[in-house]
Amino acid sequence: MANEHILFIDDSPEMLTFLYKFLSREGFEVDMTSDGSEGISYIDKKYYDIIFTDLKMPIVDGMGVLRHVKEHSPESICIIMTGYGTIRNAVEAIKSGAFDYLTKPLDVDEIRIAIQRGLEYRNLKRESGDLQNQLKKKYRFKNIIGESEKIQKLFEKIEKVADTESTILIMGESGTGKELFAKAIYYRSRRQVAPFITVNCAAIPNDLLESELFGHEKGAFTDAIRTRIGRFELANGGTIFLDEIGDMSLSLQSKLLRVLQEHQFERIGGVKSIQTDIRIIAATHQDLKKAVEEGKFREDLYYRLNVIPIEIPPLRERKTDIVLLVNHFLKQCSKNNNRSIREIDQEVVNRLIEYHWPGNVRELENVIERMVTLSTGETITLRDLPEMLRSYPVAKPPVAYEIPEGGISLDAAVNEFEKKLIIHALNKRGWIKNRAAQFLNINRTTLVEKMKRKNIHRTNS
Repeated sequence: MANEHILFIDDSPEMLTFLYKFLSREGFEVDMTSDGSEGISYIDKKYYDIIFTDLKMPIVDGMGVLRHVKEHSPESICIIMTGYGTIRNAVEAIKSGAFDYLTKPLDVDEIRIAIQRGLEYRNLKRESGDLQNQLKKKYRFKNIIGESEKIQKLFEKIEKVADTESTILIMGESGTGKELFAKAIYYRSRRQVAPFITVNCAAIPNDLLESELFGHEKGAFTDAIRTRIGRFELANGGTIFLDEIGDMSLSLQSKLLRVLQEHQFERIGGVKSIQTDIRIIAATHQDLKKAVEEGKFREDLYYRLNVIPIEIPPLRERKTDIVLLVNHFLKQCSKNNNRSIREIDQEVVNRLIEYHWPGNVRELENVIERMVTLSTGETITLRDLPEMLRSYPVAKPPVAYEIPEGGISLDAAVNEFEKKLIIHALNKRGWIKNRAAQFLNINRTTLVEKMKRKNIHRTNS
């Protein structure tokens, strides 16, 4: 923590002398003043990581210092110091933007912890700001790979709901990219300037998840050696993404329901209700309706979360996107692994299209990365395929009609058979018309004309 700059503003010379010695030994760069107006002049000349200010001071009080910090040094963490008689005023200061407040007489351990928490929060905000432009680019729609009709309809729905305040429930199998879509929603909303906080409810034990979400007060339980801010507080003004919400315990579900209904909560061990202004995006791979019927998920919470349902289709239901995804991952993995893989053999692509992909897009990406890493040439061939894909059956092309006893219309039968062949060729070549035309040994313009006459489009697949 060395070299962080701290400013103390307090009208008690004895306290300033004591704190200067203590904080200097801790390795901080420390400035002190007993006057609020002089403190403001310090702030105008130099950046401070943390500013401690007494609430009650003559001429310019702590609230005046706080207002100046919020306007002229918004990255600085401002902590209010107050006597017991003015705690209510300190709470008002928190609502006005102070990070925290300490009650006098000050304890050195509390000061140390307040500094640590303040720096952690400051660093989190900085990291969020540094990543924001990268994330905006990463989570734009054009970086979510897919041109299938189902994905296009999904984009249209997200466009309509992204910049609203509605709670969203994203449903889909594991590996379909639920967090990717959640961030796409966030970065198209007015809350994009505030935090996006992710909590994986399945990855955190239930006895720790409550503290992770709501925070706890010092002494709330055996290991609570300091006050901790929860994810709902950190997300204030922004969006919280509750991944795998179906794994949350029933007791926590009731507390989450209160946040949705009343927009407030208490830290564990706390008595003060904390107001929160957040948007909730939840996600699950489970069938929550079934979980409600089985008594594993609260019905009232389900309806609170399921205001805007968004269902992401599995990869097997949008096979026309596979070639696009394969090409994208090939370029990405080649670059990341410093490999010069130029292409994938068509037989490999055919097997990738036919495979059922139980792990969805995530599994496809892993397979491409594995092949890129292990391949010894510039082209991915069948020998680079994992065994499960080499042995996976490839669909056969459609067969001709059997002529019934009563006869058939030759023109109608030929037309239907030709239509099936064209659709099959388009599926095999990822609906890239040039490749499908080459596969059928016809010109691209001929293929396009036939598709128009036979009313062939992607929904036929």
